[in-house]
Amino acid sequence: MILPKVRDPRFVTIRRGGTLTDADHRLLALWAASCAEHVLGLFESARPGDPRPRQAIEHARAWVRGEVKMMRARAAGGHAMGAARDLRGAARHAAYAAGQAGAVAHVAAHELGAAAYAIKAARAAAPEGESETAGRLECQWQRDQLPEAIRELVLDDQRLRNDICWSVFDC
Repeated sequence: MILPKVRDPRFVTIRRGGTLTDADHRLLALWAASCAEHVLGLFESARPGDPRPRQAIEHARAWVRGEVKMMRARAAGGHAMGAARDLRGAARHAAYAAGQAGAVAHVAAHELGAAAYAIKAARAAAPEGESETAGRLECQWQRDQLPEAIRELVLDDQRLRNDICWSVFDC
């Protein structure tokens, strides 16, 4: 599980009663898409003919540009997660990362799911004995990609949800 039991109002848009601006929601979606794309090759090397995770990432970005509605981005995320179901290891986690990125248009808090699954993918793909190092490097890479406008929000979210996100944000 990657979502908290009680929704953080900082990840609910202003029009829905929270404090998240549309601009920051779009930044969260772009960051999540970047996190997922960074490990996408781990899925594509296992299933080169399955476009669903890449399409979820593309739909997340298209939603940010106003080219697709939230429902299409969310549906693409669901299809990416469907691509993960019969897989194991790095490929599975990479597809789930893409699915979470697609879902950010619907629920902004899925941003951390994309990041967490990407770290799990990097860990699973690492040679034996190098999993923790690979996870820390992926976590640091992700943090380096954070736009300044959402940096503190995401870092605080990582701190608050680290326990329910497999403690992958200890980096």
